[in-house]
Amino acid sequence: MAARARTTRGNRPAAPTAAAAFTPDALSVAARHLEVGGEWVASFAVVGFPREVHPGWLTPLLTYPGRLDVSVHIEPIDPATAASRLQKQLAKLEAGRRHTAEHGRLFDPRVEAATEDAYDLSSRVARGEGKLFRVGLYLTIHAASEKTLADEVAALRSLCASLLLDAKHTTYRSLQGWVSTLPMGLDLIGMRRTFDTSALAAAFPFTSPDLPAPDPTSVAAPSGVLYGYNMGSQGLVHWDRFGDGMHNHNSVVLGRSGAGKSYLVKLELLRNLYRGVEIAVVDPEDEYARLAAAVGGTYLHLGAPGVRVNPFDLPVHTRPDGHRTAPKDALVRRSLFLHTLLDVLLGGEPEAAERAALDRAIAATYQSVGITADARTWTRPSPTLRDLRDRLGGAGQAGDRAAGELAAKLHPFVEGAFKQLFDGPSSVNPEGHLVVFSLRDLPDELKGIGTLLTLDAVWRRVSNPAIRRPRLVVVDEAWLLMKEPSGAEFLLRMAKAGRKHWAGLTVATQDTADVLGSDLGKAVVANAATQILLRQASQAIDEITRTFDLSGGERAFLLSADRGQGLLAAGTQRVAFQSIASPTEHYLVTSDPAELAAYADTTEPVDHADTAFVDLGFDEDSSQTDDESDPDEIHLDTA
Repeated sequence: MAARARTTRGNRPAAPTAAAAFTPDALSVAARHLEVGGEWVASFAVVGFPREVHPGWLTPLLTYPGRLDVSVHIEPIDPATAASRLQKQLAKLEAGRRHTAEHGRLFDPRVEAATEDAYDLSSRVARGEGKLFRVGLYLTIHAASEKTLADEVAALRSLCASLLLDAKHTTYRSLQGWVSTLPMGLDLIGMRRTFDTSALAAAFPFTSPDLPAPDPTSVAAPSGVLYGYNMGSQGLVHWDRFGDGMHNHNSVVLGRSGAGKSYLVKLELLRNLYRGVEIAVVDPEDEYARLAAAVGGTYLHLGAPGVRVNPFDLPVHTRPDGHRTAPKDALVRRSLFLHTLLDVLLGGEPEAAERAALDRAIAATYQSVGITADARTWTRPSPTLRDLRDRLGGAGQAGDRAAGELAAKLHPFVEGAFKQLFDGPSSVNPEGHLVVFSLRDLPDELKGIGTLLTLDAVWRRVSNPAIRRPRLVVVDEAWLLMKEPSGAEFLLRMAKAGRKHWAGLTVATQDTADVLGSDLGKAVVANAATQILLRQASQAIDEITRTFDLSGGERAFLLSADRGQGLLAAGTQRVAFQSIASPTEHYLVTSDPAELAAYADTTEPVDHADTAFVDLGFDEDSSQTDDESDPDEIHLDTA
């Protein structure tokens, strides 16, 4: 039977309709195949399924090398009907088992398995832990000729058999089978099986076959974030850095300039915020300002007028019950940090006499404002660098030559050209679900000290035992930070010790050769359980290949990858993916100058930032714990 579709009105063709996209020029129907235009197609209905399935079990069908249409039709069954059907099915199965036992016959293993499954399913439906659905699975294979179609049909049936699927030809219903696999929601075959919630959820391709996937129906399964889609299977690449099986929560993102590193890092940051992950960002290039403003984050622009960070502040935190806590040795640790800070500030380690004078002056400076070893005094206002300079100057006038020289060296940072960062108490509070430290506008003379202050604030937040939630520290353009010795040491310390504090480090850099060319850089990469490689320069690909043991195909892929395409490696699993973002996410994370200029020229900037990501549901108190005391904390009496 052949039919040619023509729709005319007078001498003019009729206006196109939505159905015209699925209307072929000619259609020839046979018993087991169709000739649709210049193609030959055959349809199948799956009538047999495996007893147990794993997440993404239909992915092999989606990765079939030929053209295959897969259609899943789902119809929910109301709980009352489901319970009634299960009861009848159990009655039939039990009656069969008793009949077999009465006649002394051997039990059928399939009947025994079906009975156990029916009891388990009935129990879960009764408790509301699952529902029942009627599911139809249909397949349509395409080929260029009738001979090629026979080969494709044989290959498809072999694939289905390997998946324990029983696929039957829609004999004499080939037209209905083809229509059932079109994206119109029509099921003209009606051959359905009953699925429970877990089996149906596992049928959706929400996981990558190249990455280990948790049970999507388990309440204990980690949520993870979406990185993009699998370039091999078109499935979704979903990964959780805080999963139970991960050795650490660190990630390293390597790629050449323009490969999409910052774009991907900001996407992951944004999606982790919705999971309740607390994030601190070290931003050398000032790229996170719009994102921080959109999500209500804290943005600290070091180097801007009025932005001051007092290194003398003690790490005292307020709990929801009103108590203030701090490490038992907070004053001692702060004094030691001040020694390190002044070494960086003064351009080298002081002599023994200067170090002794400095140690005495630090203790006297804290005592001058009433802060002593008594923890109850730690909530008082902290001294400043000016107070330390005055103490050193006073000691110098009393005859301590080393103290006088130190006071003279501190003068530019107290009253001179570089005083803007230390001229008074702290004017910013690095607290919140997202804290961004911008280092772009710091003078070169203050880059080192600004980096050290930033990393100190980040580490104090990460190591705070009063906060019990997953945290991420994002270091964008890490090669700028690693030029500073203090910054390089922090990255290694964070990479090794972050897991103990439920924290992960994200290092993104375009200077791959310098990172992998140093022992410190290799140590940071080696301590990252999640490694993402974007497009690489030909000059660095040899070192990348040796470090990550890339195959020839992976090497060629990284040399030719488009923007946003990369290789995600987690242990022995690797997957090539393409990062994707919604229009709202793209508006918040893009750094393309042309797009930013277009947004700036728009009279009404974009509705995206006004409609989403404004309120993430974070409460400042939600980051704290309950009233239980931590053995490593002390309670401060503010009276």
